[in-house]
Amino acid sequence: MIYLLLKYIHIIGAAVLLGTGAGIAFFMLMAHFSRSAPVIAGVARIVVIADFVFTASAVVIQPITGVALTWLAGYSLTEGWIALSIALYFLTGAFWLPVVWMQMRIRDIAQAAVAANQPLPQIYHRFFWWWFAFGFPAFGAVMTIIWLMIAKPSIF
Repeated sequence: MIYLLLKYIHIIGAAVLLGTGAGIAFFMLMAHFSRSAPVIAGVARIVVIADFVFTASAVVIQPITGVALTWLAGYSLTEGWIALSIALYFLTGAFWLPVVWMQMRIRDIAQAAVAANQPLPQIYHRFFWWWFAFGFPAFGAVMTIIWLMIAKPSIF
């Protein structure tokens, strides 16, 4: 029963990472295309909160449940698909941490533009497009990890 509970929590965590990532990307992109500093500031404020509440929680839970499942199922962490999943997890984190920082900067820049009744400055656009670019490898890595968990292919 503990194995099924851990597996359930692990799958929910993966769904949260994928779903929150996709949702955040969608709302940030739609806010950006509005070209409205108040809209961008409001959406970015909520996105930062969502990343800390949902994504950060899943980021903590995933390795705990993953290691427990590995141990309970009798796998080794060096099993090819598990080792690749772990490497991709760290790659995701390497892109996600800067993305969170960029979201906070985007939020702050948009809020400052609203407060000053000014258009969004050029630095906002640079941060936004870096944020956008960083999302692709992180999102792709999470999708690959989910595929590896399902397929458990023989690797190495």
